[in-house]
Amino acid sequence: MLQMEAMETSNYFESYEDLDIHKLMLRDKARNTAYKSSILSNRHDFKDKVVLDVGAGTGILSVFCAQAGARTVYAVEASNIYKIAEEIVKENKYENVIKVMHSKIEDIDLPEKVDIIVSEWMGFYLLHEAMLESVIIARDKFLKPDGLIFPESATLYSVPCSVPSMYDDWEDLDGVSMRHFGLKLRENASTRPITETVSPEAMLCDPEVVVWLDLREVTVDDVKTMEMRHVAVANKTGKYQGICLWFSCTFPSRLTEPVTLSTDPEEPPTHWKQTIVVLPSDIQVEKGTPIAYDLQLARSEENNRRYAIEVTMLHPDEVEHPEYCTCYLTKCILVRAMLDKYEKGDLSGITEK
Repeated sequence: MLQMEAMETSNYFESYEDLDIHKLMLRDKARNTAYKSSILSNRHDFKDKVVLDVGAGTGILSVFCAQAGARTVYAVEASNIYKIAEEIVKENKYENVIKVMHSKIEDIDLPEKVDIIVSEWMGFYLLHEAMLESVIIARDKFLKPDGLIFPESATLYSVPCSVPSMYDDWEDLDGVSMRHFGLKLRENASTRPITETVSPEAMLCDPEVVVWLDLREVTVDDVKTMEMRHVAVANKTGKYQGICLWFSCTFPSRLTEPVTLSTDPEEPPTHWKQTIVVLPSDIQVEKGTPIAYDLQLARSEENNRRYAIEVTMLHPDEVEHPEYCTCYLTKCILVRAMLDKYEKGDLSGITEK
């Protein structure tokens, strides 16, 4: 069983005064394009409406909303980066539309209800930093009953994977074995997940959904603890060395195709990259091998910005498999054969007495 804390920043809001963090986000083309496309392609929803930008940062999302025709945008930012947001608003000549407010969303009072909430609240593995709670609070306090939230849903995925940067890359480094160094890297990774870009080829199985969140209905209690048991099936031969986590978000759309922002390894890279829980030792798997594990994400009671990620490796013979499991265990082969007969209408030998 692997247990790790997933956040170590002691002062959350001070950390967001680091310009390098904002530079990283602002240079994330996939992120910016998803928000801009979803907002500007839904101008009919933003025209003359009141918008709340939760955690506005440098204000780029607020400017997108103003460009889409919003009457008023309340850009709420708790860190001192709000000063830059004020300058960005002036630079783009939207002082009469965008009102930058230096406050936590939990402490603020708005003069009116809002038609739309926009927020870039997602962290590594979706929930890092727990900013979703601020969006939920803003929704419950300020959003009109028929209001919209950008994005409106989010999905967290997991999949067993290879992690060559923690294993194979140290077998032979310019003719020198560095296995002991790799071992130390894995020991360091045993207390917290790593964040890096994972190649699609490193994925050993099809992804499984850990949790799907509807932002119109999700509550704070819903995201305190999430638990899921997975029985994944290797679709290739490889080394099982970790569990990879990533997320996708979908934006509302009434007249056009919905926009999705995905951090899937198959998609263009983002600043979120992927999150990996590294195993202490690797396991060779063949195509068709079942891989069973429990995954839990639990919010810390001591620090509500922290989540603990716990992975428990299970023996695949000792857990229940999905109905149509494609692994090579005899029991699953027999169940598949029976289900195939039912689907083809061939019930001979099954229903006859």
